[in-house]
Amino acid sequence: MLNHIVLMGRLTRDPELRRTQSGIPVASFRIAVDRDFQSQGGERQADFIDIVAWRNTAEFVTKYFSKGRMAVVSGRLQMRDWNDKEGNRRTSAEVVADNIYFGDSKRDGDSQGQGGYNRSYSDAPAGGYGSGSYGGQTSYGSQTSYGGQSSYSAPADSGFSELNDDDGDLPF
Repeated sequence: MLNHIVLMGRLTRDPELRRTQSGIPVASFRIAVDRDFQSQGGERQADFIDIVAWRNTAEFVTKYFSKGRMAVVSGRLQMRDWNDKEGNRRTSAEVVADNIYFGDSKRDGDSQGQGGYNRSYSDAPAGGYGSGSYGGQTSYGSQTSYGGQSSYSAPADSGFSELNDDDGDLPF
């Protein structure tokens, strides 16, 4: 069985860091994820999805993310049953984050930032998915993200040049 979900959206509030009775950090926040289609009135709609991150991932998201930042969350969907104040049985869905990545550069998400450096954190065991390391993914040049796809333009002093898109000489 497979339970894996990847979401990209903006934080609706700053992450809230708490600790369990045994001292394990846990962060909770919500992201707004745009739907792929527009309503009949032409307006885009969004889903608001609760995210829970544990241990180092919780500390990472609390330290580096704030309201309005774009986040890419990879994890698993979890259903939770609970009782409200009136004693009624309730069910809620949340995503337990395994990996959290920046979905925008510091420059795009924060007008005061210097931009350019993307990091992610994973609590996955060593050798497993995500390798459990605090990896540095560096973005160069002007990198824009739309719908999970990115485009790259080399810096002016990089020595690279644009290729001609003329496919007329190809045999296929």
